[in-house]
Amino acid sequence: MTDEQKLVHFQERIDAGEKIEPKDWMPEAYRKTLLRQISQHAHSEVIGMQPEGNWVLRAPSLRAKKILLAKIQDEGGHGLYLYSAAETFGIDRSEMIEQLQTGKAKYSSVFNYPTLNWADIGAIGWLVDGAAIVNQTMLAKCSFGPYARAMVRICKEEGFHQRQGYEIMAKMMAGTNEQKAMAQDAMNRWWWPSLMMFGPHDSSSAHTSESMKWKIKVESNDSLRQRFVNRTVEQAHHIGLTVPDLNLTYNKETRNWNFGDINWDEFWTVVNGNGPCNHQRIAHHIKYHREGEWVREAAVAFGKKQQKQNSLN
Repeated sequence: MTDEQKLVHFQERIDAGEKIEPKDWMPEAYRKTLLRQISQHAHSEVIGMQPEGNWVLRAPSLRAKKILLAKIQDEGGHGLYLYSAAETFGIDRSEMIEQLQTGKAKYSSVFNYPTLNWADIGAIGWLVDGAAIVNQTMLAKCSFGPYARAMVRICKEEGFHQRQGYEIMAKMMAGTNEQKAMAQDAMNRWWWPSLMMFGPHDSSSAHTSESMKWKIKVESNDSLRQRFVNRTVEQAHHIGLTVPDLNLTYNKETRNWNFGDINWDEFWTVVNGNGPCNHQRIAHHIKYHREGEWVREAAVAFGKKQQKQNSLN
């Protein structure tokens, strides 16, 4: 077939709901979009361990510490699944990590905000992971097989993370006035960055239309953002939290919560590397990546030794 015929056949497979596998023919733009998106997703999972790791030694109870450790471990696993999915395109993981550390690759801007107290851990679990679930359940329907399959397990674990975060916030809102104030303060600081996680409005997104056509995404940024707001506002009201949006109103006709304008200047400032913790996050990643080099070298050496023994046997 000609390239044009291949493209028509490819779109027919997409429209029929088939999964595209790594060895299948695909347009170069499809491959590039997926590689960018999956590697960015993997980087986000790994960088996202940092703001939570900051509170492991300061968790208020042994139970809380165990849950937080389990969550951080899950996120490391999510990064592993996603790097593996990206590697099916033929790129090496070390190359993706170099792109992250040199600024060529991005990660979710939400992880460039600081965790100031224990309530932030609750807000991250409830709001940030809650937003991730809304987005990732749609990615489980993605047309690219390895990405969609990775999402199945990731979504199950993210559901646990969201409940863990909401439990923290609910307990604090049932506590002392100081604890309630901490929970509300965390809500105030994490609400808008969580809405930004869904990306720019559909009208200004350079990738949305093509991604929707190829079913890399099956719902638009604005649609997913609205779903998150509808779910989360009710949860906030249930435990007595105030959503930090003076324009928040319920629309009886659409059955949606209308919300105010997002500060996109702040979003792009953080995305472009000038957020509160951008430099800190990358410096931390580089430091411990270098310190762990001997572990990677030992693992490679052990693997070669095992291969040699197996060939002799």
